[in-house]
Amino acid sequence: MIATDDAIVCALLAHGETAVIARLLTASHGLVAAYVHGGRGRRLRPLLQPGNRVAATLSARSDTQLPRASLEPVAQRAALATSALALATIDWLCTLSAAVLPEGEPMPAVFEALDAVTAAAAAGADPVALGAAVVRYELLLLGQSGFGLDLASCAATGARADLGFVSPKSAQAVSRGAGLPYADKLLPLPAFLIGDTPADGAAVAAGLRLSGHFVERQWLRDRPAPLIDTRARLVARFD
Repeated sequence: MIATDDAIVCALLAHGETAVIARLLTASHGLVAAYVHGGRGRRLRPLLQPGNRVAATLSARSDTQLPRASLEPVAQRAALATSALALATIDWLCTLSAAVLPEGEPMPAVFEALDAVTAAAAAGADPVALGAAVVRYELLLLGQSGFGLDLASCAATGARADLGFVSPKSAQAVSRGAGLPYADKLLPLPAFLIGDTPADGAAVAAGLRLSGHFVERQWLRDRPAPLIDTRARLVARFD
């Protein structure tokens, strides 16, 4: 098997003296783990940083064998992301993607979204715009993995207008009228997620709380603490 694909470096595991096992989110093949000879060497170390976009040639003798990867640079975003917020954003989204996406299942929408967010972070995107993009990416991952939120209508009344909350249990939207008496038990639904309303700092904070609740419920509770800490560090950067 030989395949060439665009890929985003998501996570690395040292292997032997100089090699790494890289987890790459590819455009056409989904998440792929591959052996990279000399991955910790002087030439490849700058390339093998989370968030970098590469051209990957994957080769294996059989479909059951861990492929080897040879990589060429396309966009070295890790070197361009100079702010703490940009680095934390790239670190979290790549770490989460490597941890929760199924291997070998093409997810072009996820690849395109991660490519766009990491590029925006590296280019110094405004914190509010970057925070909104993080929320949308987390919700996209949940949706693509079968845990998506239903933000189309109110769980209590079926109404499609004036949605202001999300049930933390059913993951379905709730209208303001139906939800206000129970507001302390519901999650606020920021307007930028369901319409053309631009986000602001308060909306981004509400969005991070919303997506974070479901990310933690579906994926983080049984994961090692460092994964939870990585997101917490990112959220703190938006405060």
